[in-house]
Amino acid sequence: MKKNKLHVKKDDKVKILAGKDRGKTGVVLKANPEENRVIVEGVNMIKKHQRPQGMNQQGGIIEMEAPIHASNVMLICPSCNEASRTGKKVLEDGTKVRYCKKCNQVIDK
Repeated sequence: MKKNKLHVKKDDKVKILAGKDRGKTGVVLKANPEENRVIVEGVNMIKKHQRPQGMNQQGGIIEMEAPIHASNVMLICPSCNEASRTGKKVLEDGTKVRYCKKCNQVIDK
């Protein structure tokens, strides 16, 4: 199975483009390239009914983040602070980096 590449990584700040949370921003907690999905902090909250596990854990209804398709999020550039498309380029020393297409600054350090 081919592994997909995502335009966002863990700890990237992103803006939600579609769905019930459109316009919100958050930090990527987990990226799943196999399913092309990301989990964003505080976005796409669901309620999960959970049984108590063991003697000391309590059961009940917990709220947690559900995955969002990666095409519904856009990276917020750290230098220009705007939601922007990203590109990939190879630097002179041979390292591959992402860059902002609005301000042309390198995103990855």
